[in-house]
Amino acid sequence: MKRLAAAALTINLLGAAVVAPAAVAGDFAGLDPLGFSADGQVFAFEEFGTQDGSGFPYSNLYFIDTQADRYLPGTPVRVRLDDESAGLGAARAKSRQQARTLIERYRPEDNPGLLAAFNAPTELNVGKTTLRYRAFAVEPPAGEPFTVALAEIDLPVAEKCRDLSPESGVGFRLTLTETDGTPADRLIHEDDRVPESRNCPLSYQLSGAMTYHPLGAPAVHVALVLVRSLGFEGADGRWIAVPFRP
Repeated sequence: MKRLAAAALTINLLGAAVVAPAAVAGDFAGLDPLGFSADGQVFAFEEFGTQDGSGFPYSNLYFIDTQADRYLPGTPVRVRLDDESAGLGAARAKSRQQARTLIERYRPEDNPGLLAAFNAPTELNVGKTTLRYRAFAVEPPAGEPFTVALAEIDLPVAEKCRDLSPESGVGFRLTLTETDGTPADRLIHEDDRVPESRNCPLSYQLSGAMTYHPLGAPAVHVALVLVRSLGFEGADGRWIAVPFRP
């Protein structure tokens, strides 16, 4: 069965650690979109941060087949240093070392693509369910807008969440409603279950879009969906990357 490539990404666009002002708070991880393979068939990104509760630093690298919407074999690469005094930089360096073969093979940092839209959860007075963006960062503007819309859908609560979070039976649907300025109604993704990797989801927000235009091949877009889920000390923020070709 097709596996949705889901991952925790950080809310901080620049990849800095998020420091909560309260003594008790959830864990919103950091995002570093590494980029694409030259042909656009692979999208890679890193999530990193410090776990709530344990204080352990972690770094996970995800490599997604953008055609099949699956993780590549052997991924995600997950690193957690079970030492609250360990530095986050050490966890990030270790994950890159473990993923060195994949990084050297696909060279995502040579093809970073474009972060074409981003709505952080801390930003006020912005829509949570729609993103409208252009695919190129040029002036004067080139091309017409793309619009992606998100809707939450009710699904059965996962077995492990029934006692902990009975309200967590929620999934999402993504629809492309505008393609290069032309109205559209194309389903990009629709959950048929709640994957265990989402850890009792509470809500979703459409928060970002990546674009990449490989030479001689169709453009690749990636919708970034923020999922708020049950955490140890509060709601955690994680991300789901959904690739599509408009």
